[in-house]
Amino acid sequence: MWASGDYPAVAAHVIPNLGAVLTQACGIHAGQRVLDVGAGSGNVAIPAALTGAHVVASDLTPELFDVGRQMANARGVDLEWWEADAESLPFADGEFDVVTSCVGVMFAPHHQDSADEMVRVCAPNGTIGLINWTPTGFIGRMLAVMKPYAPQPPPGAQPPPLWGDEAHVRDLLGDRVTDVVARRDVVRVDRFDGPGEFRDYFKTNYGPTIAVYKALNDTEGAAGTADAADKAAALDAELVDLARQHDVGAGSFAMDWEYLLFTARKRG
Repeated sequence: MWASGDYPAVAAHVIPNLGAVLTQACGIHAGQRVLDVGAGSGNVAIPAALTGAHVVASDLTPELFDVGRQMANARGVDLEWWEADAESLPFADGEFDVVTSCVGVMFAPHHQDSADEMVRVCAPNGTIGLINWTPTGFIGRMLAVMKPYAPQPPPGAQPPPLWGDEAHVRDLLGDRVTDVVARRDVVRVDRFDGPGEFRDYFKTNYGPTIAVYKALNDTEGAAGTADAADKAAALDAELVDLARQHDVGAGSFAMDWEYLLFTARKRG
């Protein structure tokens, strides 16, 4: 899913500052060993590396790494890129001083497995830092809008925006962490001229949106072409309406997308 479209462009042009926000919140600094889970093209990994930390960017979709390497080279930093499943990380217990994920781990289907792995590879007294879209924010609502049109998720899969619910994340990490700091914030998205341009951009570039439209065509097949077109048109309209609802009325089209920033310290 994430190899389709152009997620590096989404990360770089739509939400370019979230990686730096998480890097700062985690207090990442030179000499630390940092793992970014669901790193994509490095929206956290590159800002973390710029501090002088030794950074490993891990993701299940290595197709995103080429762009990440180019971006890292342009910024003058070097980091490791590892193909890795968030639910089964190929790293040793306690290997990293800081473990992060920015709107990445939330898309792994089995939340507890991913949370357990992040805690496992984090060193005692190390930091776990997360930014995830909230269920009630724009992306959480967008995923809910798309859900009726999407194929059934795999057994046991949980909705990604639950990672943006503080109580859910606290339950996942349990008493293995302390010093929890959690706050909701928003990122202003103002690069689109209007709701229609936003929808068309995400239909072209954002993996989950691409996957839903593709599934409509694949499920309906040739015999159901008209029905597939009707459903696609309905989803088109719903996405435009959702974007319109989130226009903050700043003079030109702009939306505030809500996320949960969550940091904690692993117990020693």
